[in-house]
Amino acid sequence: MDATRHLTDDEGNPVRLPPAVRRVVSLVPSLTEAVATTAPGLLVGATDWCTHPAGLDAVRIGGTKNPSLEGIRALRPDLVVANEEENRAPDLAALRAAGLPVWTTRIRDLDQALASLHRLLVDALQLPCPDWLVAARQAWSFPAPTPAVRAIAPIWRRPWMVLGHDTFAADLLRRLGVTLLPAGHPDRYPRLTLPELHALEAELALLPDEPYRFTATDGPEAFPALPHALLSGRHLTWYGPSLAEAPTVLGAGLRAR
Repeated sequence: MDATRHLTDDEGNPVRLPPAVRRVVSLVPSLTEAVATTAPGLLVGATDWCTHPAGLDAVRIGGTKNPSLEGIRALRPDLVVANEEENRAPDLAALRAAGLPVWTTRIRDLDQALASLHRLLVDALQLPCPDWLVAARQAWSFPAPTPAVRAIAPIWRRPWMVLGHDTFAADLLRRLGVTLLPAGHPDRYPRLTLPELHALEAELALLPDEPYRFTATDGPEAFPALPHALLSGRHLTWYGPSLAEAPTVLGAGLRAR
């Protein structure tokens, strides 16, 4: 009797899984942390950018945008976990064509993140719901403060790019009482010139340390008329165990401005 399990990932792609998943390759740093923290030893491959948890023992298979497909195949994973935004569709298609099951997440807000993590860890990997996921739900169960502060949140410079609508990080900030500018821009990550950013009349500049590493000496000088807050990029953009402490960490950063 064929015990193969048939599931669908966040994008509706069919995923064929063995009765028990014992070898996982992750192409996303936050998913690497989620899997490795929940089931140590399950993860056999991870990207060069996977920095958590500390002491991760997994074969490195390149970057999120340029993974070694041959290296992934050589690891014989039961499942490859990916994200539709962080990973390239041609790479995922090539892995599927090679016969590897690929589970792609799609996350735009906190509720989607919590549901997606549960589906991956509990439904696909058949693990008990981790304590950190329960703690994350509880940690974010508070009403958004009002009134909201109007802010810009650059994530890159040269050229300048900012967080826009329909992004996971924007939803976290909204829950912490921040309205991101420019409101109503069609792009999820608008590219604006510095004069255009200055013209938005923001009340605050939020400067995370990833993907661009803004620091006290690299970023604030571009917005001399604004108070600024340096934020942990991991707590702002990663969906995984860091979510349980993200409200406290990000809230402290916002208050420290």
